[in-house]
Amino acid sequence: MKVLEAHNITKRFPGVVALDSVDIAFEPGKIHAVIGENGAGKSTLIKCLTGVYEPEEGDVYINGKDATKDRLLFDRVAYVPQEIDLFGHMSVAENLFIPYEKSGIQGTINQRKLQNMAVPILEKFRIPVKPDALVKDISVSAQQLLQIARACSHTDYQVLMLDEPTTSLTTKDTEILFDIIAEIKKDNKAIIFISHKLEEIFQLSDEITVFRNGKKVAYSPTEEVDIRWVIRQMTGKELDQSQVFYSDRVSDEVLLEVKDFTGDQFTDVSFELRKGEILGFTGLVGAGRSELMQGILGALPVIKGSARMEGEDWKLGDTNFAVNHGFIYLPEERKKQGILPVLSIKANISISSLDELMNGFSISAKKEEELAEKTIRTYDIKTPDSDKEIQFLSGGNQQKVIIGRAMSCNPKVLVFDEPTKGIDVGTKTEIYRLMKELAEKEEIGIIMISSEMDEVLKCSNRIIAMYEGRKVGEFPHGTDKETLLSAIIGISN
Repeated sequence: MKVLEAHNITKRFPGVVALDSVDIAFEPGKIHAVIGENGAGKSTLIKCLTGVYEPEEGDVYINGKDATKDRLLFDRVAYVPQEIDLFGHMSVAENLFIPYEKSGIQGTINQRKLQNMAVPILEKFRIPVKPDALVKDISVSAQQLLQIARACSHTDYQVLMLDEPTTSLTTKDTEILFDIIAEIKKDNKAIIFISHKLEEIFQLSDEITVFRNGKKVAYSPTEEVDIRWVIRQMTGKELDQSQVFYSDRVSDEVLLEVKDFTGDQFTDVSFELRKGEILGFTGLVGAGRSELMQGILGALPVIKGSARMEGEDWKLGDTNFAVNHGFIYLPEERKKQGILPVLSIKANISISSLDELMNGFSISAKKEEELAEKTIRTYDIKTPDSDKEIQFLSGGNQQKVIIGRAMSCNPKVLVFDEPTKGIDVGTKTEIYRLMKELAEKEEIGIIMISSEMDEVLKCSNRIIAMYEGRKVGEFPHGTDKETLLSAIIGISN
């Protein structure tokens, strides 16, 4: 019996058919991977299957009953979003059980009861935190596992829907999550697994459904297909997975020199970046890679150390100085820190160039539109117009907007922090090619922070490995994966 089914689902938005006559079904005791490029319709499908959107055509059935007529049936679907969606200033226990019952005349919360109830759940999901800890004080990995535990704490759920669940997890926590998913599968729950990491799809899933341009284009048991089949179905073409994207025009000129940088989460780190080079930084989550770059940017304190840009001394602790002198940081958390979600694409592009767009005492609408249209053309941003709110673009197109905005500031160094996080395999290749072109044609230095080993190996001219805040190795292009892995887990060769 199918526990969750969608029949002939069609959902339209102005100018776009997001889902086109989609049929899909999910069985208890199976892990069903739903994959596709950004904009393929996966997010819209999720919202139709959880009752957030009501389709113009078609029906959703849960346990054989029409959920569009009895919306309480949607409570049987537990959904875990990709982004962290917790209350940081509340405790772990409070986040687990919200909304919770209050008692007494004053409507107080029995904290001891909540914490006692939380302990076995935290143990089951192997989350090494105390129930009274504030969520803002626990690691991102623990927060992601906590979201999953919260979704599963509803005992009447029959379907667990996981959207990119490993994006913020360490390798160890990913293994823990996969063990937990296997246990949930044994409990005869249907699991919907959405991920752009194809190796995870093949490691975990029993069956695969592929979406492209709002349509379901393929289905297969996982054991009957391979990665090439998946990529071909997702993109409609063959992609060469052996391509490399490191720069062919690295100068001998040192662009950025960092010496003995020490901060709260990095210690005695030194490195050089040359013009036209793509310098990869790899390591486990928490290795100090992002914090090091934020120290150069001036967003985090540097206790000791020095830096020089093109031979000139670098001013620490001043983000305005850093940006004005060509050091631009593109953050990992794109939706929280990289975009202004409710503003238009045009506003997101122009916000860093307002001085150049002024016409007297006001912004020139003509200049702003010209800049937006030029950026959309140059970076092949998929959108009907520049007035569309950026939150409705795919992750890959949001990233292109951020890159275009950064390039309008005439950077000397661009830092890409997890540049393809949450981006599909086809668009990943576009981002890699774009980084290569910027390094070669614009002669800027690119620093790429990535937890994806294949990404680092494909794109980097040199690779710096970090472990527990320290630089533990520097490797040329062509280094094998085993050597890098040994370095980032603290094993000396």
